[in-house]
Amino acid sequence: MKTLIIVIHPDIQNSVVNRRWIEELGKFPDKFHVHQLHEVYPDEKIDVPAEQKLIEAYEKIVFQFPYYWFNCPAFFKKWLDEVLTHGWAYGSKSGYKVAGKKIALAISLGVDQEELSSSGIYKYPLEELTRPFELSFEYVKADYRPFFAYYGIEHNASKEWVEKSVPLYLDFLDKL
Repeated sequence: MKTLIIVIHPDIQNSVVNRRWIEELGKFPDKFHVHQLHEVYPDEKIDVPAEQKLIEAYEKIVFQFPYYWFNCPAFFKKWLDEVLTHGWAYGSKSGYKVAGKKIALAISLGVDQEELSSSGIYKYPLEELTRPFELSFEYVKADYRPFFAYYGIEHNASKEWVEKSVPLYLDFLDKL
């Protein structure tokens, strides 16, 4: 079964890692369906029924985005607020349309992994900083899976460093 990859990146043309991941995923149309929110909704006006129908069609869903200001892009939060509605995602017998679906995050980060630790400059590991996503997806009874994170773009934007991420990301997706 194909995996739905929902990409939330406000400037994909100038992205290094996320753009490269999308290019690679495009080589496997039988395995992955890439859905770029900023491309589909440049005005950020979400077609909620269309998004809900898309989610219903897949059993494995990955949200791919850059992590900055210790959070996701604002459009991802807007998507969550508008798409995961009462009566569809939770709160009624006919709801819980996301229940049992494997959901994971694929995150690119500018900082090094050591900086996001109890002994690092930012004090908290990414596992703690992504807890709201875990709680949100557990609330709608999804099967929230461990995330994929690729750290250090701020210091390592070389072609070799970016290419190193590709097989790691594909392996993560294959094991989802």
